[in-house]
Amino acid sequence: MTSIPPQRTGVARILAAAKYSRDGIKAAFRGEAAFRQLTALHAVLIPLAFFCPVSRGERALMIAVCLLSLVVELLNSAIEAVVDRISTERHPLSKDAKDMGSAAQLFALSMVAAAWALILLG
Repeated sequence: MTSIPPQRTGVARILAAAKYSRDGIKAAFRGEAAFRQLTALHAVLIPLAFFCPVSRGERALMIAVCLLSLVVELLNSAIEAVVDRISTERHPLSKDAKDMGSAAQLFALSMVAAAWALILLG
């Protein structure tokens, strides 16, 4: 009988979680064109937010919606990976899951566009 390894606690747990997060970002960047495209877009938008004549709160919102769209893309990519892992055969539920993840990203990018437009155009 094999023994179960002890749970990590404290700093070791935080370091392990950071490694898993880094690995997830690397996997998304390596395997997902949409994530690379969004990263490039937000690598322009986020620094640009610091040069816009807006309040701190508005700047924070401009940056937050950009980061939110990256979060949504990571979750969308995770959903797609799980669906593909379960089966590569076409199934209506698999299509629905992937389409809903895509719809979530559409809403997230709409939030980016709306927030930036409302703040900059007043």
